[in-house]
Amino acid sequence: MESYKREFIQFLQSAGVLKFGDFTAKSGRKIPYFINAGMIKTGDEIAKLGEFYAKAYFDKLGKKPAVLYGPAYKGISIAVSAAVALSKNGLDVPFFFNRKEVKDHGEGGVFVGYVPQAGEEVVIVEDVITAGTAIRESMAILGGLEGVKVAATFVMVDRKEKGKTEKSAMAEVTEEFGFPVYSVVDVYDIIEYLEEDEANAENVARIKAYLAVNGAKV
Repeated sequence: MESYKREFIQFLQSAGVLKFGDFTAKSGRKIPYFINAGMIKTGDEIAKLGEFYAKAYFDKLGKKPAVLYGPAYKGISIAVSAAVALSKNGLDVPFFFNRKEVKDHGEGGVFVGYVPQAGEEVVIVEDVITAGTAIRESMAILGGLEGVKVAATFVMVDRKEKGKTEKSAMAEVTEEFGFPVYSVVDVYDIIEYLEEDEANAENVARIKAYLAVNGAKV
């Protein structure tokens, strides 16, 4: 396993972002592990998270300029931290996020921050994709921006789960909307990391059993 993947998984565990147990995903599925960006709660942690997203951005998109979009609520801090990390490495990009409820006073509108203009490209930064539900919600919101194109989405973990079909949710998003979805690590990286310690045997078995039912076949 690449060293940065190991480092990232260790970071997720130490920050309490990666947990094992019984959880319900936004898709409604009962899952044996959970990725919760809401557990990032210190300046050092959010700075480190932004650095991982920036690394992934540079690896996949190079110095390509784009506008970062962080869906409320967890995506907000990710977008801010990633924008800061990118700027520290020579790429100053704007960012924005949505309100859960449209503001009908003051400046009004559904967006906070920079509002992309026609011809500009947006990169969505999320925590995870399970069944693609959150991405479809974001696309519905971003659909109100005329002439704006989504170039890519970045997430912490590719759960490698099927979406509406036997294909992975990430593959379905790419097929449906025409942009790639990138992740820092995937669930099989997490399994490989956990298998290095026999104390994790139960969690490994539960994740594998879950993937046997819900894992993407294509």
